[in-house]
Amino acid sequence: MHTHRYSQVLQLDIQGTPQAWITLAQAATHVARGAVAWAEGSGPLAVLRGGFNVPRGAPSVLEVPPIIALHGAAGVNLFDVVPAVTKTRLLRRDRHTCAYCGQVQAERALQCEHIVPASRGGAWSWMNLVAACAACNGRKADRTPEEAGMPLVYLPYVPSRFESFLLEGRHIRADVHEWLAARLPKHSRLH
Repeated sequence: MHTHRYSQVLQLDIQGTPQAWITLAQAATHVARGAVAWAEGSGPLAVLRGGFNVPRGAPSVLEVPPIIALHGAAGVNLFDVVPAVTKTRLLRRDRHTCAYCGQVQAERALQCEHIVPASRGGAWSWMNLVAACAACNGRKADRTPEEAGMPLVYLPYVPSRFESFLLEGRHIRADVHEWLAARLPKHSRLH
């Protein structure tokens, strides 16, 4: 099996809730086992050719869609699972924009800034972190935005399950991106 430009498949539960990004090989196994309830996408992500199927008298061909929903119930309601905060996801959520001066910056020039400083019990969480440039982060220092006289130009929020999969920033096909984007909440900054 050769590597494809897009090698990740979006795995959903039968209700259409994103579960995980899985490898082409994992997805092919689900397809071959008949575990796929339904699929989405504008054509296969990959067409895999196997050995010779004797009963059919033809070579084996397995088409792997870019989005697959598996039979069976998910073990956990993933809408109750808060996606993990990482610098990359946070900066993407905030569109690489400093929460204090509003300037769009390169990823390397931005920092994850605690609204309530960590030294004062501020958590590493979606609701207490924003993107900030080094200058604003230094100016705000160990104070709240109110104490520093630096109001936020946008408010933090917890990304939805669909946003979380887009925030990972994987190299995904346009049809998969559109499928996820069509399910974003109205307030999402990713529109």
